[in-house]
Amino acid sequence: METNKGPKHQFFCEYFKPAQIIFDLKATERIQALEELLDVLVKLKSIKSKKPVLTRIIDREQLVSTAIGHGIALPHARMDTGGDIAVVIGRSQKGIDLEAVDGKKVHLIILIVWNPSIPGLFNHLFAGLAQFLIKPDFRKRLFEAPNRAELYKTLCEIKLTLPASDEKIISRAGLLWKLQNIEMQIKKANKERRVELQKQANLIREELDRAVVDRFDKLMERYGFAVAELVEGACQGCFINVATGMRSAIEGSDDIYICENCGKFLVAKKKKN
Repeated sequence: METNKGPKHQFFCEYFKPAQIIFDLKATERIQALEELLDVLVKLKSIKSKKPVLTRIIDREQLVSTAIGHGIALPHARMDTGGDIAVVIGRSQKGIDLEAVDGKKVHLIILIVWNPSIPGLFNHLFAGLAQFLIKPDFRKRLFEAPNRAELYKTLCEIKLTLPASDEKIISRAGLLWKLQNIEMQIKKANKERRVELQKQANLIREELDRAVVDRFDKLMERYGFAVAELVEGACQGCFINVATGMRSAIEGSDDIYICENCGKFLVAKKKKN
């Protein structure tokens, strides 16, 4: 008998009300924007205190910027919200510098705080959001919505569904790759440095599904590494070519996949600076 273990919600707007949208952010820089957004959640009693959530989000931003490009940022923290999830959205007409991957200013910030007792919830949300936010026409409607009601209506079109592919695990490839690098550094670091690296590793682990983390740890213990790059169509963990369909899906993607031959996580080849 098949059991549905996913979140019960189907549309993004089921997680928030129009009152959780700041139509015109007054902030001009990162910390101001985060505080302005968190003030809304405090006022609505969605979170008890602003400071610990702000600290956690800033720690997370120092690992990898959550400004995903094209004027969008998805700052987030995994903390006890007292409920399932807390969402607040802010739009900035002038734009805010959040060190986006494409160097552009951010015009729409979707801040998410979710409960530690619900593993994988953010991955579910991110998958659904990404499917809509990658569409230029949809982003244009978000940026040019004339009022809060229209912005809310547009956000309500985002349907949250997980991809059907069994090989694909919705997760941030960049984070998993970074976790591997950190775990390797921990083995060689001195005591003081090890504490800081472990803190970074824990932040990443909290964001990933438990199944992903468990698989990662087993692979690390057995092989010394768990994540391999895809180079010219071949997994660098076993040096065997992957199927053409999977190769096309991985290249240019920030999701992680699993090599059908060696079982290691597969990510797109990292660009060299």
